[in-house]
Amino acid sequence: MKPRNRMVLAAAAVLSLSSAIGLYGARGVADAADAIVQPGQQGGSSQGVKAPANQVPEDPAVTRGRYVAIAGDCAACHTDPHQGKPFAGGYALETPFGKLLASNITSDKATGIGSWTEAEFTRAVREGKGKDGENLYPAMPYNAYVKVSDQDMHDLWAYMQTVPAVDNKVVSNQLPFPFNIRLMMMGWNLLFFDKTPFVPVANASAQINRGAYLVQGLGHCAACHTAKNFLGGDKSGAFLQGGDLAGWHAPQITGNRYVGIGGWTPDQVVQYLKTGSNDVAVASGPMAEAVTNSTQHMTNDDLLAIAAYLQSLPGSTQTKPQPLTATEQAMKQGANVYSANCSACHNSDGKGINQLAAGLGNNPAVQAANAQSLMTTVLQGGRGAVTLDNPTSGAMPSFAWKLSDQQVAAVLTYIRNTWGNSAPAVAATQVAQVRKDLKLPAQLSAH
Repeated sequence: MKPRNRMVLAAAAVLSLSSAIGLYGARGVADAADAIVQPGQQGGSSQGVKAPANQVPEDPAVTRGRYVAIAGDCAACHTDPHQGKPFAGGYALETPFGKLLASNITSDKATGIGSWTEAEFTRAVREGKGKDGENLYPAMPYNAYVKVSDQDMHDLWAYMQTVPAVDNKVVSNQLPFPFNIRLMMMGWNLLFFDKTPFVPVANASAQINRGAYLVQGLGHCAACHTAKNFLGGDKSGAFLQGGDLAGWHAPQITGNRYVGIGGWTPDQVVQYLKTGSNDVAVASGPMAEAVTNSTQHMTNDDLLAIAAYLQSLPGSTQTKPQPLTATEQAMKQGANVYSANCSACHNSDGKGINQLAAGLGNNPAVQAANAQSLMTTVLQGGRGAVTLDNPTSGAMPSFAWKLSDQQVAAVLTYIRNTWGNSAPAVAATQVAQVRKDLKLPAQLSAH
């Protein structure tokens, strides 16, 4: 997603990642997500919701469609977290090539989709074609939603018809020339848009196939967790084996036990997706937002299905190397930095605090070949997912002002090679580049 001076098609293709970056405020969009979750669904169930005695029971298609909207995380992009109403659009997706504004998908006839037909809506979601046949930018992940079933599409449409109309005209395409030419998307689609509907995994259980359907389609997990080529398409043979996006590294989420989630129990996966944390990891950055807005509201059965499918994937062939020795200079410095700055929350043994501070020992995300997320988190700080089961979440302060590039590199090198971890050292030059990219201040000088 980083090339800046490629051919025009490459530049536009990169926009396919915009929806996955998660450049929205977790709390603001959480409010929008909560607005579409009805009483009885907060625990993640879309079935058996009973209406109050004085209320007309809801159409079952609408109830199911609401759940589809949550599983697809539609509110994340189509709601402005700062001042917008649910699904009214206007949220700015910043890209290296300009700005795209998420469209209004409320039932307003003038500025939303109130005048659309179900067929036009389905075509937009699954084929990337607007009401008048124009190409949509793949910031709307139609290359994943193409796998959404006819029934789920019908139910989603039924639900969207109930979304209150909001008069909010949005000019979505605000890209400069030549990136504003939608015809360029024809080339990207030819190269990377596989229109094959969902195909069940052969000889797999119904649970695994339910998970595959959710991961490949509504969840559009590959948007973040699959590496991209220089044109913005998924790299062949790298499905869910980790990807780099806007200052974050989305880790491998396959059954690989070293850098994937093969060593987690199914219950640990469910707890992570339901609450944003478990005894191994705390969701941060874009993943925290996905948990807040979407996965926490899904049924436990669906989350178990996602776990079963992900852990059934063999993933990459990466194996654990020998860790750096404690006698190396970077490890010695890192141990001192950790003791002074990190041990209060993550503990001297790296075990962390459940649902508050991530456990660092034998942690797949900590051992990822790319330490981008670790550097971003230490320098910038962050907050975990805000969920019903963990409403306060945990927060990490920014250390950009306190630690030098060398100190950050040393402490991350130490963490990545202690408590059963083993991963390449982090260089001070890498930290300096991340600090520059994030426009963060240098270490505060005592002079």
